[in-house]
Amino acid sequence: MIPLEWYLTLGFFLFAIGVTGVLIRRNIIMMLLSIELILNSANITFVAYSNYHQSITGQMMVFFILTMAAAEVALGLALVIALYRVRSTLNIDEINRLKW
Repeated sequence: MIPLEWYLTLGFFLFAIGVTGVLIRRNIIMMLLSIELILNSANITFVAYSNYHQSITGQMMVFFILTMAAAEVALGLALVIALYRVRSTLNIDEINRLKW
């Protein structure tokens, strides 16, 4: 059996990689992927604690987070495609105005 600390360490490293990706990357798609890493690290942590405490509440939270992540990806990708059609770039630094 794998100890709880290993799951928490994996969740922490995924969270750190995701936050680093959001802060460093300037591409919108890479930022969305980094946000997905952050959400998946939360999922790993919820499942690990749920298994440790023999409760199903953490696994129910995972289904909620997966649903929210799917909606975030669908909406985010639609906005990215619309933005790319107008501006012809996905670089955050070049998209600095709210007016189209």
